Amino acid sequence: MKCPYCDYHESKVIDSRPTDEGQSIRRRRECIECKKRFTTYEKVEEVPILIIKKNGSRERFTASKLVKGLIKACEKRPVSLSEIEEAVDSIEKKLHSTMEKEISSDYVGYLVMEKLKEIDEVAYVRFASVYRQFKDLETFEEEIKKIRDEKKTVE
Repeated sequence: MKCPYCDYHESKVIDSRPTDEGQSIRRRRECIECKKRFTTYEKVEEVPILIIKKNGSRERFTASKLVKGLIKACEKRPVSLSEIEEAVDSIEKKLHSTMEKEISSDYVGYLVMEKLKEIDEVAYVRFASVYRQFKDLETFEEEIKKIRDEKKTVE
């Protein structure tokens, strides 16, 4: 690691500790040449995920866009922001665990609907109605019937 004071190319690590809940490591270093100390941070380089939209275009995945969509679906529902953020974190982890660089928006939508089904059924139906482009009341009724049938099998 190059010293920020004298540009010497060697330093020694004096102290290391995890930060950001283990997502990065803070290292305290000392330059071999000038003996000054400085701090560096080390974290895993994440490969960006591209979302393949329905029209074939590609867009970089952003958690903030997902948060906005979930907030809209959960509007005026008893769902806390922390629940939404936890859902987004869970979805993001699943996306990264696929090890794919490009993921279809259909798969992301599926993951969102699965999470919303756990969190709030009304928010789930709201999201599904936009995502699946419900055309009429019958489609809503079919989706609600599916939810009721799933509840019966669980009970």
